[in-house]
Amino acid sequence: MNKQNKHLPNFTQAISQLIALPSISSSQASWDQSNQAVINLLSAWFETLGFTITIQAVPGVKGKYNMLAKLGSGHGGLLLAGHSDTVPFDENRWLSDPLQINHKDDKLFGLGTCDMKGFFAFILQACQQLDIALLKKPLYVLATADEETTMAGARFFADSDMIKPDVAVIGEPTNLVPVIMHKGHMSHKISIKGQAGHSSKPANGINAIEIMHQVISELFKLREKLNLSYQNEAFDVQTPTMNLGAIHGGDNANRICGHCELDIDMRSLPGMKDQELVSWLSKALQPIAEKYPARLTITELDPSSPSFQQTPESELVLTAEKFSGHSCCAVNYATEAPFIQQLGCQTIVMGPGSIDQAHQPNEYLADSEIIKTEQLLAQLIQHYCF
Repeated sequence: MNKQNKHLPNFTQAISQLIALPSISSSQASWDQSNQAVINLLSAWFETLGFTITIQAVPGVKGKYNMLAKLGSGHGGLLLAGHSDTVPFDENRWLSDPLQINHKDDKLFGLGTCDMKGFFAFILQACQQLDIALLKKPLYVLATADEETTMAGARFFADSDMIKPDVAVIGEPTNLVPVIMHKGHMSHKISIKGQAGHSSKPANGINAIEIMHQVISELFKLREKLNLSYQNEAFDVQTPTMNLGAIHGGDNANRICGHCELDIDMRSLPGMKDQELVSWLSKALQPIAEKYPARLTITELDPSSPSFQQTPESELVLTAEKFSGHSCCAVNYATEAPFIQQLGCQTIVMGPGSIDQAHQPNEYLADSEIIKTEQLLAQLIQHYCF
């Protein structure tokens, strides 16, 4: 059995080095960054441990890469997966440097500590304790790109059909509770093209805000219909949701509004198809589109992420419940799980830290998570690979 490898960092050193390498994913080009430095660091670490490394350039997104590390040979095995990017941050809202680990009050503060660069630091420590000669099935480590925006890395990896593990664990922050179900997510922009004019002569223009008012009324009706028709008691928010997130229109009080845009998101329950939601949205707004020809358009903001569900009686779920000491649950947010599940493996989401800390200033990972996570990963690797 291996001791701490003198060429590799311990847990605190590893998470510090990962946090220090910015890898922000953002739909705003001024914030968006490459994750190449993080991928290169992870590759070097796992290659030192004897893993075979494959790096994929993710098409359609500049400077974004996936890394697959493989230890052992044969079929099946365990995949430990996560994303290498983080959300943007407002440094003025942080009490410490987001890109430097600050160990205070029994917590490790830093951008990505729980969501989710810290998971890779845990994997690195667990792998240093393996007796590689006794491996019976392969162990895979996957680091993806752009989870926080397009999920382009996970989408591309799922389509590449490189591996077929028996089981996969995605280490998003769940307080080590096995997550077996989550909602889907899609976002759309509804645009209204009006006709500007002087406000003193309303009949000479077409007010885009007034048309958008009609649109919003129909969206409320659709939301109510979905809430009455679909429920799942596994979720704390038991219905599909629709959020009216941003609206922009007009330029001055004395002008007829010539253009208005509304950004919405919808979160589907497992069993609901993305194309069904899009169809319902289009049908709800069709009467308005016909009333105002060529003035209403619906466009996708980001590629949709489907809902996810793993059978509660699956062997992986039962094993994860046993090892973690927690019963499985459902969550409202979206992850890469539906794409990883496309590999044909039993899939769960389970990792250290709380989702309440994710995407927040002063994100942290509690010290109390460290020993529990190391033990859980060791049990999973032993169970599925030895």
